[in-house]
Amino acid sequence: MDPGATQPTEDATPTAVGNGTVPRVRRALEPRYYLGEEPLRRELETVFARSWQYAGQVAELAEPNSYITATVGDQPVLVVRTEEGQLRAYRNVCRHRGSQLLTGEGTCKRALRCRYHGWTYDSEDGRLLGVPEHRNYAQLDKGSLGLIGARVEELAGFIFVNLDMDAESLAELTEGLGERLARYRIGDLVPFGAKGVGGSQPANWKIVVENYLEGYHVPIAHPGLMRLLDYQNYGVETHGEWAWFEAPLRDAPSSNRLERAYQRLARPMPGLDESDSKVWRYAVIYPNTAIDMYPDQVNVWQIMPAGSSATADRWACFRQRNPGPVTRVVQRINQRFNTEVLEEDVDLVGAVQSGIRTRGYAPGPLSAREDAVGWFADRIRADVDPA
Repeated sequence: MDPGATQPTEDATPTAVGNGTVPRVRRALEPRYYLGEEPLRRELETVFARSWQYAGQVAELAEPNSYITATVGDQPVLVVRTEEGQLRAYRNVCRHRGSQLLTGEGTCKRALRCRYHGWTYDSEDGRLLGVPEHRNYAQLDKGSLGLIGARVEELAGFIFVNLDMDAESLAELTEGLGERLARYRIGDLVPFGAKGVGGSQPANWKIVVENYLEGYHVPIAHPGLMRLLDYQNYGVETHGEWAWFEAPLRDAPSSNRLERAYQRLARPMPGLDESDSKVWRYAVIYPNTAIDMYPDQVNVWQIMPAGSSATADRWACFRQRNPGPVTRVVQRINQRFNTEVLEEDVDLVGAVQSGIRTRGYAPGPLSAREDAVGWFADRIRADVDPA
């Protein structure tokens, strides 16, 4: 691991395969967790409605009265920067007839006005301010009809929301992670390239997360990554609410022209040092947010359920302001790498989704390189089947 990184907490499980560390015994999830609509219904209530979900980056809410919208499981939410500079999050729904208040992102007035019947709310505290033709209502208790709140916090430049107003603070749950992310100065980066929701994968969201959580398949399924990464020193470390991966790059030049160009041209962004140009880092915040940290950019990926056997992927890419021409070339190469790996992974997760339907199948043992898969399985079981 990075010698300057925060040390693992007591409940962390560091697993740098090849260093003699013996992982704890963990089990993969049984097929029933992936099949049918009932498991997903329970997850929406016990996992997504109670966990911290990525909503955006602080630069998207830099100005007073700016807003973004997001989805938590299947629940629409909105986040606003108030005139006083505070972040506020609410369920994105009018209390009258259920219309969504805002779409996309942009700026709004302090008084949020529903586009359907004009009910108006204070973005500062969610109070219901006004109702057109209010005398026509036999009963109208404005004090009980404010916006439904949600929790919101920043983590190293990213914004997260939680539908559970009694949830433990994200900062406490991810203790140690913010310090590791800080070196990438995510709050100072700007978005580039395409972003949004799309790229559905033909598998249950948990299969997609599990695929991200292990490098065991790299030698078989990702020849490009295998040429670039020092696979023997690929390390993983799991904590209560997050996992951390270190993927050192090989010193030997790749046999692939574009990969050699990346190795030769990649330079660390401001805040990083030369050693950071020799490693790719990844973090997963339970249950479904992945952060890719490269020398030249930071990507975030949110893996959302789209039914029991498909995902809706939400992603965004960030880089330093005004990068030079060489850095732009490096970033384009990096994006091409990611596209190739994604295409390879789409095939893999689709095969798993089909295979786990086999009658008589039960998951086999997990290797040391799949320790984070076991960590994830333990978390899902604890949330979905607490008894």
